[in-house]
Amino acid sequence: MEYTLKHDIHGGNLPVAVCYPQAGQTVYAESGAMSWMSPNMQMETSAGGIGKAFSRMLTSESMFLNYYTAQGGPGLLAMPTKVPGSIMAIEMDGTRGFILQKSSFLAATIDVHHEIYLQKRLGAGFFGGEGFILQRFTGVGTLLVEIDGSAWNYFLQPGEEMIVDTGYMAMMDDTCTMDIRQVPGLKNKLLGGEGLFNTVITGPGNVTLQSHPLNAMAARLAFKA
Repeated sequence: MEYTLKHDIHGGNLPVAVCYPQAGQTVYAESGAMSWMSPNMQMETSAGGIGKAFSRMLTSESMFLNYYTAQGGPGLLAMPTKVPGSIMAIEMDGTRGFILQKSSFLAATIDVHHEIYLQKRLGAGFFGGEGFILQRFTGVGTLLVEIDGSAWNYFLQPGEEMIVDTGYMAMMDDTCTMDIRQVPGLKNKLLGGEGLFNTVITGPGNVTLQSHPLNAMAARLAFKA
């Protein structure tokens, strides 16, 4: 069985993932994600059950998924990001899972499994900027992830921390934990422009940060307007 999805990523800050599934290989993506494909790609739309559809809606993804299977030979399937940014490809070997921010899923091969991930710490859920509900992916295969802006990867040792402003966490290993920490000092809280809380991610594991989260960009544009 072919787990790895052959693909190329083109387009700079307006990227598109051009995938080349082998004969019989299936790729699933959000409804509406496809921009062009070869005629031998067979599409089937499914919610996967009411519970799974509802859980995807909670993570700001579409309720329905499209499954694309190459028939009779290799196929071609192209999927762009929803907004300017970048695309990361993760080759999953089943040894670890990944926690993703909302709306960051682009596509995956069929043996990569998606589920909702509930924040276990109330403070992080209320004030961490990511909310209580994130996404968790496990399994074996290729996972394509949307990043707002450019991606920066850091590996945190056990107990090592990274302080992150609201919205800048794109993805982390499921061995990492997320919490919040108050911005120190009243003047810093009121005048520093960073809000009252920062997100604290603690290792061990890899964390991927994004340079231009969509919510921050929207706030800046609204302020300038």
